[in-house]
Amino acid sequence: MTSALQRLNPTARYADATIFNGIVQAVEVPAGGEDIRAQTASLLAALDATLVQAGSGRHRLLMATVYLTDMGDYAGMNDVWQSWLPPECAPARACVQVAALADPAWRVEIAVTAAVGG
Repeated sequence: MTSALQRLNPTARYADATIFNGIVQAVEVPAGGEDIRAQTASLLAALDATLVQAGSGRHRLLMATVYLTDMGDYAGMNDVWQSWLPPECAPARACVQVAALADPAWRVEIAVTAAVGG
């Protein structure tokens, strides 16, 4: 484990993830899709790739914060989320409704913290 701060795919405004002291933090948004299931699936596929690049994985999630623009999407997002998570690997999680996300087409955004390794 290294204590050096790492940034994955940094841009001027954000990095796909940051890694420090064995902990990775990442935020993902949908790559496409109009309904909540498609948006959640595309977001989680991107999150998988980011976690793997960081040396982690969905089985190492510690915390997740889900942002929805409409709580009417809660059940559909949860169906995709629950099928994506490995058994017995649910992290601590919060789910909140927000007035809007950065792109008006986005219905969901998820921020996670995960352990590196394993």
